[in-house]
Amino acid sequence: MSTIPTPPISAQDALARLREGNQRFVMNVRSVENPLGRSARQALVAGQSPFAIILSCSDSRAPSEYIFDQGLGDLFVIRVAGNVVAPSLVGSVEFAAAKFGTRLAVVMGHSHCGAIQATLDYVRDGTGAASDNIRDIVERCREPVTTVVSAAGPKADPEFLLKEAVRANVRNSCDHLRHGSGLLERLCREEGMRIVGAEYSLETGVVDFFDGV
Repeated sequence: MSTIPTPPISAQDALARLREGNQRFVMNVRSVENPLGRSARQALVAGQSPFAIILSCSDSRAPSEYIFDQGLGDLFVIRVAGNVVAPSLVGSVEFAAAKFGTRLAVVMGHSHCGAIQATLDYVRDGTGAASDNIRDIVERCREPVTTVVSAAGPKADPEFLLKEAVRANVRNSCDHLRHGSGLLERLCREEGMRIVGAEYSLETGVVDFFDGV
């Protein structure tokens, strides 16, 4: 794998590369070709060409570069609790897509997500957030989580609720990116960009791509 910035690859090829990297991660085999050392740093000073954009949760257990077995300059990673979409985060995705020609954006949630659990607690029990800023994250997750809770009913299994809520939140964030940005909508329509949802399993290490694949 070259450390020198290269032309962007297609969304399909980028997705295949992520799948292959995740398979290596699950098998506990790290690629020796991933650029990580001093020579990689020096080669990337002049520029970058990340092949995928990853909007993921800030959870310390879910670092995208490890999960997909990638090196310096490979991924444009945006991390925020609950992998929510706010204007600055949309702008970050737009920046990478417009500046570097990156044609794949992945919204990745994960199992046992604390932000989604906090939203479930708020929706079901009225449990308040610790601050206004945390409440803002909960509010951005609230709509898809409320839909899941309503559909499941009062006797739903908590683990089932959490898993379904994580996925609903990912779908909601994907929809916001696809339809909340004129730039991204045009790139998807005219230039082959794809916005894909995924869930990372803390238990197995597997990333399941399930929305927009």
